[in-house]
Amino acid sequence: MNRKKTLFLILTLLFFVVPLTALLLQSFSAPWRFHTGQGIDWGWQGYSILFGNPQLWEATFISIGIGFAVLFINAAIGLFTGKALASYAYRGKAWLEALLLSPILIPSLAIAMGLHLFMIRIGLADTIWGVMLIHLVPTVPYSIKIFHNSYQQMGKAMMEQPHILGAGFWTQVFTVELPLLRPAIRSLTFLTIVISLSQYALTAIIGGGRVVTLPLVFFPFLDNANTSIMAAFSIWFALIPIFMYIIIEALMMFLPYSRLPWRNHR
Repeated sequence: MNRKKTLFLILTLLFFVVPLTALLLQSFSAPWRFHTGQGIDWGWQGYSILFGNPQLWEATFISIGIGFAVLFINAAIGLFTGKALASYAYRGKAWLEALLLSPILIPSLAIAMGLHLFMIRIGLADTIWGVMLIHLVPTVPYSIKIFHNSYQQMGKAMMEQPHILGAGFWTQVFTVELPLLRPAIRSLTFLTIVISLSQYALTAIIGGGRVVTLPLVFFPFLDNANTSIMAAFSIWFALIPIFMYIIIEALMMFLPYSRLPWRNHR
């Protein structure tokens, strides 16, 4: 057990702590080259250029709004679809599961190009609503799979017990299932938000350049090869999912049987 802990700590140090520390230090220093023999010049150049971008805050708020919308839609679709797949047995169930997971196997760009013409016809192209819908393509299959596995682990008997005791559908969902599905909601939150925030091509195609998110602001900086700006932007980019995760974690404290710090001192 101690050997596994030691190995875990070493791997965490090598693949997470050291790269993150180097990225953080690079964001507070001027671009540095090893072979030049010059010292490190500390400063705020990267962050000053980053926050001087007039589109940064607008893109940040739009990205957060789209991320939350995609997350809540994913939670609703994944919750009920995953529950149905875990609760009922019927002919063709395996084919239906494969069909629901198929967007993972098909390149998202191919789906986006096909849906672009359809969205132009119905007026969703170049709008935030269209970008929200296209972000569901690479995220919904994962949501269904996460909730499907969670309901299977919960067991059919656990889902039948509230119904036998007289609980209604929504009472069962909010007082029994959602509290037991907290780990699945946490996994869904990080997965969905990170996938949605990192979509450049899908957002550019469906948003048409009018819906500006963080990847669209971030991409032009790749041409200047200024590592300080890139590091500062990466730090800013990484803070967004953490901020959104904290909000979701705070909302989950209001679920039944949660240990609210101001009410429960156990």
